[in-house]
Amino acid sequence: MRTLLLTGPGGAGTSTLAAAAAVRAARSGRRTLLLSRQAAPVPGLDDVPGLEVVRVEAQASFERLWGGTAGAAGAVVPHLTLPPGSSVVPIPGTADLALFAELSRAEADLVVLDAGPLEAMSALVALPSALRWWLDQLLPPGMRALGAVRTAAVATGAAKRGPVDAALAAVPVVEKLLAGNRLAGPTTVCLVAEPRRTTVASLRAAVTTLALYGLGTGAVLTRVLPLQDAGEWSARRAAEQDAVLGDLSGVAPLHRVPEHAVAPGDVEGLAHLLEGFEPPAAAAPEAPAPERHEGAWQLTVPLPFAERTAVRLTRWVDDLVVSVGDARRSIRLDALLRRCQVTGGRLLDPGTPLARLVVGFRPDPQHWPADLLAAEGRTP
Repeated sequence: MRTLLLTGPGGAGTSTLAAAAAVRAARSGRRTLLLSRQAAPVPGLDDVPGLEVVRVEAQASFERLWGGTAGAAGAVVPHLTLPPGSSVVPIPGTADLALFAELSRAEADLVVLDAGPLEAMSALVALPSALRWWLDQLLPPGMRALGAVRTAAVATGAAKRGPVDAALAAVPVVEKLLAGNRLAGPTTVCLVAEPRRTTVASLRAAVTTLALYGLGTGAVLTRVLPLQDAGEWSARRAAEQDAVLGDLSGVAPLHRVPEHAVAPGDVEGLAHLLEGFEPPAAAAPEAPAPERHEGAWQLTVPLPFAERTAVRLTRWVDDLVVSVGDARRSIRLDALLRRCQVTGGRLLDPGTPLARLVVGFRPDPQHWPADLLAAEGRTP
């Protein structure tokens, strides 16, 4: 199963090109699902053989979630009057959670994910690690194990239900959601953009954010105007377009999408938009792994186009917390690095596609046996 994620600046045509990619994939014989928060850009998508279209609506999704949990919460706190689903106001972030939940439940050879504008994409790709972090903070693994014992006691009548049981009941739901995270599997990301000067910086920032969460960028789909008029406006616009196309080619492999006077009005017109384009092969994201270096260890986190002033690094218990601008990811260290001290971090080749954060580690004497430390000291 593969996931094709499309995103871009608002108004760049992400939803239209996502639908076009889904139609072409379905016509090639793949069982395809188009997942979007937007209405279908053209009529007739539901009639394309092999294509399923799912529109995620935050309000409806929250009402379904509330309907499945309000009953259990009401049983635990009988004196609290809970509103019906039709009266519940969605909390911020519901739209991202609803889209992620639909993605986790998706069953198809290819899921084409219309992730929306870059800001919405950033929130979506950050969601899995954020959910895992909060779950570990509020209900650590040891507490969840004790909770399983309590749940069994409640089931046998040896203990009474209480507010804590409502929280424990939510743990399997979150775990199941995270277990179905398709973004942790083979995923291809395509950025959609107009060739404008302001576009380059935003796409580079998006590439950095995607890399922070373990996702690579496979292609840039850029809408190109056929500027053949000799007028002054056309000449200036053509000069800007040519200059920006050169810069965009350094972000990821470039595919030009001819811009038309009007948007496609049917499925055929939609399919022709991406004629000749084949999404790059998807690859499963690889978690940063420790490497031996000069008698110690180092961990490398790719952060293409990141600048030194935007990167911050901290250590919190068993996690390495990396921030780039407004994006932040908590990376759980493996058993080896948990017993080490962080010696520092360096951003190499900043501002380039090869930019990467290299974090150094050395054994912590408080967590290493003395004889093992001595052996490490003798290692060249």
